[in-house]
Amino acid sequence: MIRLMKWRTQLITLVLYCLSVLACLPALVVAQQQSFTDWLVELRAEALADGISEATLTAALDDLEPVDRVLELDRSQPEFVQTFTRYTNLRISQQQIDRGRELMREHAGLLAEVQRRYGVQPHYLVSFWALESNFGRATGGFTVVSALATLAYDPRRADFFRQELLTALRIIDAGHIPADRMTGSWAGAMGQLQFMPSTFRRYAVDGDNDGRIDIWNSLPDVFYSAANFLSQSGWRGDERWGREVVLPAGFDFALSGTSIRKTLTEWRELGITQVDGTALPRVDNMEGSIVIPAGASGPAFLVYNNYRTTLVWNRSMFYAISVGHLADRLVGGAPIQNMPANEQALSRDNVLELQGLLNSRGFDAGPVDGILGGQTRTAIRDYQRQSGIPQDGYASFALLETLRN
Repeated sequence: MIRLMKWRTQLITLVLYCLSVLACLPALVVAQQQSFTDWLVELRAEALADGISEATLTAALDDLEPVDRVLELDRSQPEFVQTFTRYTNLRISQQQIDRGRELMREHAGLLAEVQRRYGVQPHYLVSFWALESNFGRATGGFTVVSALATLAYDPRRADFFRQELLTALRIIDAGHIPADRMTGSWAGAMGQLQFMPSTFRRYAVDGDNDGRIDIWNSLPDVFYSAANFLSQSGWRGDERWGREVVLPAGFDFALSGTSIRKTLTEWRELGITQVDGTALPRVDNMEGSIVIPAGASGPAFLVYNNYRTTLVWNRSMFYAISVGHLADRLVGGAPIQNMPANEQALSRDNVLELQGLLNSRGFDAGPVDGILGGQTRTAIRDYQRQSGIPQDGYASFALLETLRN
């Protein structure tokens, strides 16, 4: 009977996954009705009508071809879901901390100048710089126009990337960077900040006052642009991002997540302390949320407004915690104290199975796509609540085994 139930579950998961793939087929069929050459002619006409010069279009679009590698990367799916432990270990090392401290000293005058204007503390700016491009050493090896044109021609997210491509052409036309030097990631994220063209156009700043904005080579432009983005997104220069905390025994994990906000007084009354056992600071008008990136058995963080602002830059919980924690380490903060000892990664097939099992039991995990997004985590919480287990929303092997049985 158990083997029959497991076979039935796997069949349901496979069917749901196939249906999600088939839903994309009409768009793929439409895409084949227009050649890349014809598509490029239309794009060029639109760009000309938008006021972009013929000289810029010639430099950027002549001899342009789709880049197969871009599509490969866009379609690729990781074999395993990255754990919090692995994510932070890859990005926060003693070598990174030492290098970041050295660069903070080297550019102290510039960073102080930026802080006076925008209110963003130097250690946070250097931390963003580290995570985005390894202090400018890893900015991506693709020509942005070619990458964006490839993704704009592809039907999957054509409208979004078409607008990004047109914006990139406007940036070139304004004289900020030549087309052949506008390099970035396979998805079009540019320079030392990995700004998309739309983000560049809205927030990038000419920090060195040379008449153009160069987030590829000019550190004043890099730091001014990053600080302007954060400032306009709500950064508070007199607050920290958050801190690691200790949760009391019997903590109600339904109170975790950024949708729940409480004052520090309220969290103190619930028994939450700093990681060293001392009481939380008495800043009673300051609100925070509890986030648990590795589930109930991993570290817990009380996060504030600047954590939420970091999510405007990149919506990943892992990213936002890593930026904040690296910033702390740059100014002498301690390592994370309660990292899980053996955090095991789920494979993509495991996630597909998990989503299928949740859906088959009436918990709406969304499309069976192998991606642990917000809808899947909400479904996990709903299942945990009904089953009387801690509502941490965490996808683990133990949870998968419970669903199987």
